[in-house]
Amino acid sequence: MESGMTTMIPVAELTFDIKNPRLSEFELGTSPSDSEVIQVLWEAMDVREVMLSIAASGYFQHEPLIVAQEGGMNVVIEGNRRLAAVRVLLNPTLVKATDIPAIDKSAKEALRELPIIVGSRKDAWQYIGFKHVNGPAKWSSYAKSQYIARVHRELGVSLEDIAKQIGDTHKTVQRLFRGMMVIEQAERWNVFDREDRWRRHFSFSHLYVGLAYSGISEFIGLTPETDEDPEPVPADKKEELRELCLWLYGSKKEETQPVVQSQNPDLRRLDRVVANREAAAALRAGTELSQPFEISRPSSNVFEESLHAAKRNLERAHSLLSTGYDGSKQLLTVAGDVADLAYDLHAEMERKSSPRRRRRAGAEG
Repeated sequence: MESGMTTMIPVAELTFDIKNPRLSEFELGTSPSDSEVIQVLWEAMDVREVMLSIAASGYFQHEPLIVAQEGGMNVVIEGNRRLAAVRVLLNPTLVKATDIPAIDKSAKEALRELPIIVGSRKDAWQYIGFKHVNGPAKWSSYAKSQYIARVHRELGVSLEDIAKQIGDTHKTVQRLFRGMMVIEQAERWNVFDREDRWRRHFSFSHLYVGLAYSGISEFIGLTPETDEDPEPVPADKKEELRELCLWLYGSKKEETQPVVQSQNPDLRRLDRVVANREAAAALRAGTELSQPFEISRPSSNVFEESLHAAKRNLERAHSLLSTGYDGSKQLLTVAGDVADLAYDLHAEMERKSSPRRRRRAGAEG
């Protein structure tokens, strides 16, 4: 087949791209079967929507698959979801689903061959990179970082050129690459194993985003993103890197859940905790993230929030006084304790603020 020209090829002669960065997020092994790949694409990558579109309107001939001829196979390096959708329509037993639309014989015959463009990974990386890293069909951050690292290392394209080619003006390429280098370094040091993470889905964005935070960055001694260092964490921070990965992803072997349950607000809280020695020690002791986070917070912030919360609660209690208070002596005692605490608090705050007033008055006199 001639490179760069659109041609038709039987679906049976097309192979899924096992190197596809999106597939690397899932535990497929090194030689998964087509049915295993299709099941992952079906469950995690909205193949059903593509399938319904093709079932209703047919395959759009102006959207050829991009194919690289590797190892005697026609590997689809762009269009794996479309290939999976067509395979499912031709053979609904490939997925565990009951809502596959039936298509007539002529529609099936039309899908047995698909349009392709033969190329190479080197020829197609700019198009794929723009489309999925910075364009309209964005991959996950982990898939993006895998792709950027592969183009940089296997094709010899500098990170600066990758950023220029895909229109990245926010240093996203450098940050994604640095995140991948940190993960790979952690695995080389045997302080992290992607297969041992607590959850099936690999939330790479927790690390990629967290590395831009000053507390997390300083905690592991991270080099600047512009250095393009394949080992951005210094050797004396090996234990801290292990802890960070454990807090982000947990461990099935250690039966430890990650403390970061969701990126917002947990990641910012972890950033504050690791920047505070006392808070970090509390987290190491096995407490939930909320307690170390409270330790890490400035006392002035906690004081102000507590004061406002007390006022809101008292206002609510006052609004319910006529209907909610039944004359209980015990509750009356509680109210007295609150009044005493409020009086003592106000008096102490007045005392701490009055020296400034006295000095001002003395200066005026």
